[in-house]
Formats: sequence, structure tokens, C-alpha cells
Amino acid sequence: MKWRNHLLAAIVLSVGTLAACSNDVDSGSAQDFGNLKLEEIEEKAKEEGKVNSVGMPDTWANWKETWEELAANYSLKHVDTDMSSAEEIAKFEAEKENASADIGDVGIAYGPIAEQKDLTLAYKTSYWDDIPEWAKDDDGDWVVGYTGTISFLADKNKVAKIPTSWEELLNSNYKVAVGDALTANQAQFAILSAAFANGGDEKNIEPGIEYFAKLAEQGRLLTTDPSIANLEKGEVEIALLWDFNALGYREQIDKDRFDVTIPSDASVVSGYATIINKYAKNPHAAMLAREYILSDEGQDNLAKGYARPIRENAKLSDEAKSLLLDADLYENAQPVEDFDAWKETTAQIPTLWQEKVLIHVK
Repeated sequence: MKWRNHLLAAIVLSVGTLAACSNDVDSGSAQDFGNLKLEEIEEKAKEEGKVNSVGMPDTWANWKETWEELAANYSLKHVDTDMSSAEEIAKFEAEKENASADIGDVGIAYGPIAEQKDLTLAYKTSYWDDIPEWAKDDDGDWVVGYTGTISFLADKNKVAKIPTSWEELLNSNYKVAVGDALTANQAQFAILSAAFANGGDEKNIEPGIEYFAKLAEQGRLLTTDPSIANLEKGEVEIALLWDFNALGYREQIDKDRFDVTIPSDASVVSGYATIINKYAKNPHAAMLAREYILSDEGQDNLAKGYARPIRENAKLSDEAKSLLLDADLYENAQPVEDFDAWKETTAQIPTLWQEKVLIHVK
């Protein structure tokens, strides 16, 4: 395996001594993860024999293939419980020493929250220098594995004229599914994307809130999750999804039935980050999973799930390259520039959503 050969040099993990981890949790003793080499991580991961994740289901960004390869290469059994970013952190915090989850995948704004709550095990992979500064924590408490951009997924059986911008969408008659903005990172970034298109930004989410309030007042806003099931049933006309989800759902249901586009007036690019549970029962397996996710193979798997790899220098297969949308569609897509401001804004969204949007949902 080329990713493993690349890593065989000794890896020094910049993590010091972390308390309350692994199987030593019950005895209250500390476990030292400092100065471990990859071979040691691999052996300990094999001994643990499993890795339990949250928010990393098979259907999201092709996690399925990564879990299968970890099972084939290291005999790691895997179980996932799908949940939102906020729910993942709440689970880590509620269970603590009784942890049932080892690793999670959260929207980037939630990485620092997990760190501040002292719920993360810091681990820098050997690919650390390949990761942009905005996409990683200084100490390795969280790191982005892939990016997504908010897109429109339209059911052509129900949508005669497909909107290509937020303005066109607002002026149409189609119902729009956004999901649960109270907790879901994807839905919250859809609001930010609409804010970008209407003069707002991560410090000023009001234009985005107002946009969805108008849709709600018109009786056109669906707050149910735009899942494969309700898309396949024809219950959704237009869904607001990360591009990798939209492309993946289209492929799974009917490629000819759905259209995927990036709104031309504005969209937002963001990343999803892995967080390793400080109280993980299988910490080495979780660290090995993070290593693999950032390897060429792991990045290729994500690209085959239509997600854009965080490592620009990752070697992707021709198959993976062919599955990504045309780069020209991303001309007006922009990342969050002030993550501290966005963190404060995301904390305000649930209240604003309830007070200004949900009250109008019909």
C-alpha cells in the first residue's frame, strides 16, 4: 500500500500525555500517546479490532469504501451511528468514560467547540504539512478531510425550469428542502450561502435568515431532511445539499432524473473535520482511521464519493476525477474567512431560525 509506505518513517505525534483514554479509562489511569510510530499504532489498532464512528455513514462521501479497506487491511470491524455535528459532540460529552464512539466527522465550526469542551484526542498525521492552515487545529484536535460546496439538486420530473441562482430560486414556485437548521451543519451553511448571495457573510447571517423566511411565508420551505428516500419518492422538488451529497444521491437514484448545480450568484465552501474522542475505547484504531482518510487512497475514496479532497497534492484516480463537477461552476463559491465569527453565528442560528423562519412554515 503506497499510503503505508509513505508513512513508514517514524511519526512523532505531538500529543503529550492524555488522560482518560482507551481501555485505561475504567481504572482512571492516563495513557501516553506521545512518540508512537505508525507500526505501533497499527499493531495496537489490530488489538483493539474495531472502530466505532458517528456521523460517518456509508452513504456520505463514500465512507463505505474507506471502512471496507480498513477492515480488509487491518481487520477493523466498524459500526456507525449517523447524527448531526451537534449531536456528535453532545454524545461525546454525555458519555465521557462510557464512550461508545471513537471518532466523528463534524462541520468545521464544531471542531473548535469539541476541543474547547475538552472532548478531543489530539493527533497529527504524517500528512499534516499538506493540510491548509485554515483546515486544521494547531495541536491536531481536529482536521478537515474534504470540502463541500452548497448546491441545488433539482428533480427534473417536477422542475420544468431549473433555477441556477438563489435569486431564480426565490422567484420560482418550487418547494425547497433544507433540512434541520437547528442542528445540521449542512442546513446552516445553506443559510450562509443564501446570505452571501444577498449581501451578508459569516458575521451577518440575517440576509440568509430573511431569505428562508420568505420561502416559509410562501409555503415553499420544507424542513425535513432531503434524504435519498424522500427524493426517490418524489417528495422533494429542489434540495439544498453539499455537492458531494447531491451528486451521490443523483447517482444512487437516477442520474438522468436529477440536475446538480452550484448557485451562480454565490455559494459557500466548507470542510468536514474528524474529531477523535478523548474517551475513545479504541483510540489507536481512530488514529489509524484518520491516517487513512488523509492518505492518497482515503482521499481518492472521498473523491469517488463526490467530495473534494483537502489535500491538493493527493494522487487521484481518473475515475475519481471524472466524478467531480466542472471547476467553472465554483467561480462564485467562497470559504468562510472568519471562523471565530462563524462559530458565534452558528450559536445564534437556532434561535433566529425558530423565531423568524419556523413560525412561518406551513
